Amino acid sequence: VQSLSPPLSPCPVTISSSLPSPSHSLLGHRSRTVLPLLWCLDRFWSLFGSFWILFQLDPSVIMIPSPPLFLLLLGLMGAHATAPGSMELRTAAAMAAGLCNTRPTDLVFIVDSSRSVRPSEFEQVKVFLAKVIEGLDVGPDATRVGVVNYASRVKNEAVTKIEPLSTGTMTGLAIQFALNVAIIVTDGRPQDNVKDVAARARDAGIELYAIGVGRVDLNTLKQIASEQLDDHVDYVESYSVIEKLTKKFQEAFCENFELVKKWINQIVDKLDVSETKAHVGLVQYSSSVKQEFPLGRYNNKKDLKDAVKKMAYMERGTMTGQALRFLTDSSFAPAGGARPGVAKVGIVFTDGRSQDYIGDAAKKAKEQGFKMYAVGVGNAVEDELREIASEPTGEHYFYTADFKAMTAIAKKLQINICQEEDPCECDSVVKFQKKGVLKRITALENKIV
Repeated sequence: VQSLSPPLSPCPVTISSSLPSPSHSLLGHRSRTVLPLLWCLDRFWSLFGSFWILFQLDPSVIMIPSPPLFLLLLGLMGAHATAPGSMELRTAAAMAAGLCNTRPTDLVFIVDSSRSVRPSEFEQVKVFLAKVIEGLDVGPDATRVGVVNYASRVKNEAVTKIEPLSTGTMTGLAIQFALNVAIIVTDGRPQDNVKDVAARARDAGIELYAIGVGRVDLNTLKQIASEQLDDHVDYVESYSVIEKLTKKFQEAFCENFELVKKWINQIVDKLDVSETKAHVGLVQYSSSVKQEFPLGRYNNKKDLKDAVKKMAYMERGTMTGQALRFLTDSSFAPAGGARPGVAKVGIVFTDGRSQDYIGDAAKKAKEQGFKMYAVGVGNAVEDELREIASEPTGEHYFYTADFKAMTAIAKKLQINICQEEDPCECDSVVKFQKKGVLKRITALENKIV
């Protein structure tokens, strides 16, 4: 048996056990010689113990005990443009009714009302603001909207009461009033330091959209806007056509969180979830960390996916380091539902730059043997994703500029927890070639008979 060449798969057997009497002369004997397909014979035997096992060989799939634990860390801080076709049907229906089922967002419109803006043009801006707001789910616990009117000075005002200030253009001063998400509308050159102020706002996790009108300085718009400039910078020839941007911004704040939940459930669909196999936990984080459900609470895919669908969006902020510490210290601890002796896999999803230090926590997770995947969208920083991801990083981190491309990432994400240094402890489902296995069975039968 030991002289046989290693099988084509590092985890070379499919075994389903039962206790009736053996139906084949080679099966059912309490002897290690009935395990011809095991590459690491002694190690594998110890997994099953010494008792009667009827081997039903299925050469298409290998199923090994010792199921994995999966924990998803979910961090979301900003909104990004989403193609209408990517939305859930209920989102499309909501928008058709003039409403958008938006996640909670603190949105500030920052509107230039300097001398270059005529009163009639300013009225057109007000119509644009009102139409965007009509498409949002506005409320104390939903989307909150503010309007900042600026020229040489800055005023917080209601959309219906806002009037042009007709003085200078202090765009940098106005940006300091931005919150979670800001849309800046301007037609002139700023008279103060926009570049540094905008950079500080972006570093604080604020997403900035810049709309330029007429003779605006396009370079200024690029200095203001968040990364992925194609999504965050818009230009119109005049205020008379600014309304054409209404649909874009309604869509930009609609249902990206729903797309993320759909993406999580795509991952769940790829796992073998049960009480004795894969366990899944979910942690959401922003400026704080919230455990949505621990490992092992849900032991079937339906309950697990229903729990994901019910998850509510948290407040702004991206404390990825804090979330990673929660993973290592709590989620993968026995008190958090983790089972000893099984593989542990962490999938970190974020759409922004971390606002705290991640280095020590990311290093600790990998030193403890956790297999870490990092997935970033939009404003996520690829250097941070690589720092989180296990080696080889090219196989463990993924990035896309837009939420609508997340489905492609879910398809690429092959969660393989086979440990190269000890392939006999493979916990994944591995397909291998039927022909080679059957040849080895025939060879063993001929030797024994």
